[in-house]
Amino acid sequence: MSIRTALTLTLAALALLCSCRREAYTPKPTAYMRIDLPQHEYCHLDTMIAPRTGHHLPFIFETNKCIEWKEKDAPAGERWVDLMYPQWDGVIFLTYRRLASPDSLRSQVDESLRYLENQYRFASGVDEKGYEDHDNQVYGTVNYIKGSRVASTCQFWLTDSTRHFLRGALYLNRVPNNDSMAPVIEYMQADIRHLVETLRWVE
Repeated sequence: MSIRTALTLTLAALALLCSCRREAYTPKPTAYMRIDLPQHEYCHLDTMIAPRTGHHLPFIFETNKCIEWKEKDAPAGERWVDLMYPQWDGVIFLTYRRLASPDSLRSQVDESLRYLENQYRFASGVDEKGYEDHDNQVYGTVNYIKGSRVASTCQFWLTDSTRHFLRGALYLNRVPNNDSMAPVIEYMQADIRHLVETLRWVE
């Protein structure tokens, strides 16, 4: 065997050995799909005439133009309204009750707290924000619920303390994975803040 042939075979063997070497594996960080969100554009939601019942609703507010809304059948003394985000399969459930007495306000607040406590099992924390608008007699609390497996990431209640009580809860109609949906959740929570700030009671 010539020197040239031997050298060629040696180089080929080295190349084969190098190609068989496994490169060190570096795990990629968790990534989520990009979600393009529209600008917040608010308009007055005229709830004076509910399309389902034809009756006046006792509150009005501003909401995002991208939502769809409907009133649903409800038990006597209640009104149920859904604010829907069809592009993300999300919904804000609104429940209104007329207060019969000061004692009924306490019972409605207690019930709202029980609904909130149902989320504690999966919550990593709750950020509670009080709200007061003395000029328009709107008082209440907004709770932002943290946790990747929490079903409802925002719940709130509002009242004038004498006649009106409105409770709301934000849900995504999917298996909870709030890390991947964080931009959408924050977007809808901003809409809830705007709803709270623009709510007015209608006698």
